[in-house]
Amino acid sequence: MNYTIENNNLKLTVAEHGAEIKSLIRKCDNKEMMWQADAAFWGRTSPVLFPVVGSYYQKKSVYDGKTYEMGQHGFARDMDFALVSESENKLVFELNSDDSTHEKYPFDFKLTITYVIEEKTVKVCWNVLNTDSRKMYFSIGAHPAFNVDLDTDYLRFEKAGEALEAITANVIAGDGSGCLSDEKDNYSLVDGILKMSDELFSKDALVIEDKQADKVTILDKDKKPLLSVTCPTTLFGVWSPVAKHAPFVCIEPWYGRCDRVGFAGDISEREYGNKLAPGEEFNASYSASRAALMDRPISSPEAAPSRGCPPGAPWPVYSSTVTPSACARAMTVERYGVVFFPFSMVWITTMHIPLRSDSSATD
Repeated sequence: MNYTIENNNLKLTVAEHGAEIKSLIRKCDNKEMMWQADAAFWGRTSPVLFPVVGSYYQKKSVYDGKTYEMGQHGFARDMDFALVSESENKLVFELNSDDSTHEKYPFDFKLTITYVIEEKTVKVCWNVLNTDSRKMYFSIGAHPAFNVDLDTDYLRFEKAGEALEAITANVIAGDGSGCLSDEKDNYSLVDGILKMSDELFSKDALVIEDKQADKVTILDKDKKPLLSVTCPTTLFGVWSPVAKHAPFVCIEPWYGRCDRVGFAGDISEREYGNKLAPGEEFNASYSASRAALMDRPISSPEAAPSRGCPPGAPWPVYSSTVTPSACARAMTVERYGVVFFPFSMVWITTMHIPLRSDSSATD
């Protein structure tokens, strides 16, 4: 079953199965922002990755001398969650360990995932509770896929509000294990920007460690922002399927990652793993925010409305003082990043000056 929440800007649909985002619609133009799981490229949209991100080496983990087998990205994405709370702008899903999870993973847990819409942002919150009597080891992450054009679109990497000059990505091994090699690729950036292409993903995902960036923005062919993922996580991945020229990119906030090739240690020894004492909780979140293509000052030439004003034409600026009575009558509203007067006339000093009331700004 699917559940939907919405506000004036966004409409979000989440499935009980996997607690997976299935759709995120930008309401100003009814544009779908999420990949729609065409199996010809990749049959998912935004799976949760738990209790492992990526793969154990040879799909096996060891705990207390016992070996467990589990597929890539864990089992949560393929299980039915319970909806435990629903309101106008929030959905809360819950998954508890059971006999089927014990076959693959030794610990008891409760995983709670909360989706909240706030203005132009979807916030995803994870809560992991250790309901076991032993220390628990796990990873958790997200795998949201966003519609893009690999031929024209870009990525922009930032940290603490500053554009990066370079970024280093660890490389997935080419042996089919899905695990990490010792190879690294370095990318030079201008204003934090990296061009997307098939070649960029020719070695599988970019695995970006050590908190190099905390925000990744998708830019269109004109380098205007479309959507930003804020991921204050330890590491993250960027992925599009190898050699498929897929029309999407995944920006993946992670707490944990795949093993290195050849790792044979206990689950407690995994790199970037997380641990919880009995009864202890882990809380983390990430967010995805749509960008308004006209989120620029109204005085900017680029911000001129598309109807009744030629592209690039300056917006008229009047310096006369507005009288108190005019202020009482005039109303301003913000719509898709542009402030405008909804009336065709406003009273300014002793004369009427017509102002365009065009509300056609889109993003």
